[in-house]
Amino acid sequence: MTTIFSTFFHELWKYDPHNPLQFSSITFLILFVVVYLIYYLIKKNVPLRNIYLLVFSLFFYYKSSGWYFLLLLSTAWVDFTIAHFLFYQKGNTKKLLIALSLFINLGVLAYFKYSHFFSEVFNEFFGATFKWEALFLPVGISFFTFQSLSYSIDVYRGDLVPLSAGKTSLKGIVMSFLNYCFYISFFPQLVAGPIVRASQFLPQITMPSRLGVLQAGQGLFLFSCGLFKKIILSDTIGVFWVDRVFENPSLYSGMGNLLAVYGYTLQIYLDFSGYSDMAIGLALLMGFTLTENFNRPYLSTSLQEFWRRWHISLSTWLRDYLYISLGGNRGSKLKTYINLFLTMLLGGLWHGAGWMFILWGGLHGLGLALDRLLSSAGQFLSKPLSKSFILILSLLGGISAYLFFKMTGETMEKWQVMEWQLYVLHLALGAILLFSLGVLIENGVKALKYPY
Repeated sequence: MTTIFSTFFHELWKYDPHNPLQFSSITFLILFVVVYLIYYLIKKNVPLRNIYLLVFSLFFYYKSSGWYFLLLLSTAWVDFTIAHFLFYQKGNTKKLLIALSLFINLGVLAYFKYSHFFSEVFNEFFGATFKWEALFLPVGISFFTFQSLSYSIDVYRGDLVPLSAGKTSLKGIVMSFLNYCFYISFFPQLVAGPIVRASQFLPQITMPSRLGVLQAGQGLFLFSCGLFKKIILSDTIGVFWVDRVFENPSLYSGMGNLLAVYGYTLQIYLDFSGYSDMAIGLALLMGFTLTENFNRPYLSTSLQEFWRRWHISLSTWLRDYLYISLGGNRGSKLKTYINLFLTMLLGGLWHGAGWMFILWGGLHGLGLALDRLLSSAGQFLSKPLSKSFILILSLLGGISAYLFFKMTGETMEKWQVMEWQLYVLHLALGAILLFSLGVLIENGVKALKYPY
């Protein structure tokens, strides 16, 4: 028995890159129960509680990414220090400091996440043979980078007072820095979000725990729902349905491939929202409130509404710190559409280093711009059904144009292009048929509601 326990604890302290610690693992659940029992005994002692959770959060990140938890601490130190001086500076010095924060944070993110992709793009465009091996990507680097940036940007804008403000003793500065590290590394949201704003979370750090039976019950319920979404639903749909079709699409019918595409949209929603529910639930179990991250996005009636419901913490971050910084809707309509497009293009790149992510972001940017244009174009065009129809036709038109350029560039045979364009035409006719059916149903429902 002693040997079994000693082996377990030995393995627990080791970092295994092939088996990183995750919320859905049995190891984490056992470990969290032990940690939570100790936490419950010390939760009323705010400084001790914060240091205790900071230590466990760093240990959790070590089990997820190894010694890269030092990168997390370095990021925290950079923005904590810069924000301190930002608060007391004005003019060009202040602008230089915020530029330094942006350069360091985005530079580190670009180095780990995009350097291999950028080197491939450079070689492709210039015919070079520059070699750059893909680096290990620290878990959650995109999330904690954006969180740390929100702190320094809020201090720069005057929306937030830094933790170090007014602290004159070494003890006060050190405790402020530890609290900031706790904010950056808080383990429930560290790996997969939601992206927590400093203005929302930092005030909770210094407050005594208000954890009660009701809040703990809500947290446990949310965590259980998220675990069910992730393990039972998302993983099952992926392994037994989507992955099989995507690996060999030619073995399945057109309808089977279409259903797999719909299944994939369901899989990623259940996976991502499941992780978010687990994070929010774990935080509630410890008396902290995180922002909602998903609000039934597939019930949206427009693309704009979809992004107000899907990955809310990211979409609001991009809106407040990127879209508004680019000018938002303060200029002409064309400038607003360009800002929307650039915001979503960079949002696509944030999701991953690859042309498909850039294309995905660009399509959403164009869709949001077109959606906003149609919303101001009149009563008929502003209806959700009409906008959906036009967006579908625009997408099909884009595919047709792409195929045409493929043919003129002689990268595809003419008969192949014509065959694909015939498929696109069938899809367009199907979209028209569905739109007509939708109009009939919509008018029928209105007639039932208002017969006179």
